[in-house]
Amino acid sequence: MLWRIIAALAALLVWLPSAASARDVTDSAGRKVQVPDHIGRVMAAGPPASALLYVLAPEKMIGWNLKPREADLPYLLPSVRNLPEIGRLTGRGNTANLETVMAAKPDVIMDFGSVNETYVSLADRVQNQTGIAYLLIDGRFDNTAGALRMLGSIFGVNERAERLARRTQEILDEAGRAARNIDEKQRPHVYLARRANGLETGNRGSINTEIIERAGGITVVDTERAGGGIVNVSLEQVLRWNPDTIITTDRNFADQTRGMSAWADVEAVRRGRIFLSPSLPYGWIDGPPSINRMLGLQWLARLFFPNRLQGDIRDESRSFYRLFYQIELTDPQLDRLLEGAK
Repeated sequence: MLWRIIAALAALLVWLPSAASARDVTDSAGRKVQVPDHIGRVMAAGPPASALLYVLAPEKMIGWNLKPREADLPYLLPSVRNLPEIGRLTGRGNTANLETVMAAKPDVIMDFGSVNETYVSLADRVQNQTGIAYLLIDGRFDNTAGALRMLGSIFGVNERAERLARRTQEILDEAGRAARNIDEKQRPHVYLARRANGLETGNRGSINTEIIERAGGITVVDTERAGGGIVNVSLEQVLRWNPDTIITTDRNFADQTRGMSAWADVEAVRRGRIFLSPSLPYGWIDGPPSINRMLGLQWLARLFFPNRLQGDIRDESRSFYRLFYQIELTDPQLDRLLEGAK
């Protein structure tokens, strides 16, 4: 009889903490998700979530969707450089199967970006099949500060989240003031050139050109393609649009275009206004479209309206990397980062 009482008490003691160790949170899609009280291991569903997780709580990362390039490593904390590659659940080329996810033993899976029905369906399916809480966080540009605060509360890193959220909102407000009350004719007309030939680009209103428009520029590409996104165009189309500014994410394009006669009649080429987006450890335009774009926003606003903003981009870069990436940039690192960006 006594051993039965002892066994019952032991079972109760085991059960009580586990019953109190979970809580319900509501994510950006309105889904009620039960998460552990203490979250120590987080899997990012895709690159935008990975960038946000690294900035907010690198100690909780369990791996990379895609291992960083060798050139990226000096721009990342030493503690995360050698984390394993575990693949991704979202986007093109999703590579993580559910067995891999379960073997990684995350407390929570987190995605940052769209919260439409497609992503809700994926989150529900993965959560049901693995038993792992799956959070969807709204990744819209203007929601970035709110996303930081939401995740800070869920992950138990409120103080850091608040510091990052405040600075994020300051950057958004600053860019808004720089572009305020400027006539459309005085705004830069911008072409985003991707790939070595420069003919892959982002449609107006897409997640890829959102930062250009948020900084006060006008994206010249408008193919009226439903849903926006990446499009391929011809050089003849670029010549018709005749942008006065080209932002490129490809160093080969930036290096070659000035000497290519085919591009010589584009106004941006004639004026020498071809700027290479920095990309270490994350791109400043997209690559991925996450919190890394906040420094890109500071950069573009200064390119577009140099007389309306204080602060040199070198100083702003040092400050951003110190706060967001927790890295102190050396002068050679900064030189490499900004090569072609000014």
